[in-house]
Amino acid sequence: MTTGENIHRINRGDTEILLVGTAHVSRQSAELVEQLIDEERPEAVCVELCQSRYDALTQRDRWQQMDIVKVIREKRTSLLLSQLLMMSFQKRIAERFNINPGEEMLRAIAAAARTGVPVLPVDRELRVTLLRTWRCMGFWTKAKFLSEGLYSLFLTDEITEEEIEKLKQHDILEVALQTIGEKMPVLKEILIDERDRFIAHGIGHTGYGRIVVVVGAGHIPGILSNMDRDIDIEALNRIPEPGRWARLFGWGLSAAVIGLFVAGFFTSGAEGGLNMLKWWSLITASFAALGALALLAHPLTVLASALAAPFTTLHPLIAAGWVAGLTEVTLRKPQVKDLLDLPGDITTVRGFFSNKITRLLILVALVNLTTSVGTFVAIPVILRFL
Repeated sequence: MTTGENIHRINRGDTEILLVGTAHVSRQSAELVEQLIDEERPEAVCVELCQSRYDALTQRDRWQQMDIVKVIREKRTSLLLSQLLMMSFQKRIAERFNINPGEEMLRAIAAAARTGVPVLPVDRELRVTLLRTWRCMGFWTKAKFLSEGLYSLFLTDEITEEEIEKLKQHDILEVALQTIGEKMPVLKEILIDERDRFIAHGIGHTGYGRIVVVVGAGHIPGILSNMDRDIDIEALNRIPEPGRWARLFGWGLSAAVIGLFVAGFFTSGAEGGLNMLKWWSLITASFAALGALALLAHPLTVLASALAAPFTTLHPLIAAGWVAGLTEVTLRKPQVKDLLDLPGDITTVRGFFSNKITRLLILVALVNLTTSVGTFVAIPVILRFL
């Protein structure tokens, strides 16, 4: 019988649960999972996957179905970029030690198929997790998170296989965040703690009498502590509305700037008001163009970013980065090759910046960031004309 410190046997009512903690890039974990299922012959196998991640793991051509234009129009570029950055960290460690990321999940799925039992994804949908995370972060936290994520592309070169085995004490998402170099309690609460409760609820309501549960070892303490608690699944699946204060700040800032223009015309005359408009347009346009130029975007994308910035900075529901992204995707539409190469390209700095899809996502985020900086640079400049 397979035993070990990462295997927990739990009897809960009429259900026997074999909870195994793994490192998501560990060769030993993959072998342990396969051996455990073959020996124990459970009635079902639960995996730390949501349905969309399960489909992505078992359907390798999933990237070919991505509609990048839809992603930009639905304002999901930053979410997708965050997801790809975390996947990049995991894949680079996995490739360093010649193991597929998520191989322990693939082995679990294969072993379940051999024994003729169902596989049950018990994790929360990734989109819900990321949206809940994103909505809880402020603008500058998002910017720092993405910038640190890009910086992490240069890391992991000195990680040894012994250190990889130590990942059994932590969830891969938590390790990724630590590598990025920022300790954000709100991220841990949503990425780790909430999912512990969600998974605990899922494995407690499978309806099977004997199950094997395969999860990252970092989730084990949280799952065990939540097994006998009443959990509000609806609350864990609820996507928060954008913060009221954030909306008020956005509209308030726009109203304040427009008010400054009006005040400029009244107090400084037409010449003063026009100077305010001129400098506002010049500064915000320059910063937006700078963001597009930094990614070597198409000249028309740079122009579109510059032309849009003076107007988008005055309207909280429109962003110069989205204009830049839609323009770039029209002029340099990603090819099937970019979709096929995406899983490999996200593992290198060069690939991340050369693949048209990831480059496009970075472009949107960067132009939004530089335009926002331009807004705060322009405000004190136009105040001088009052």
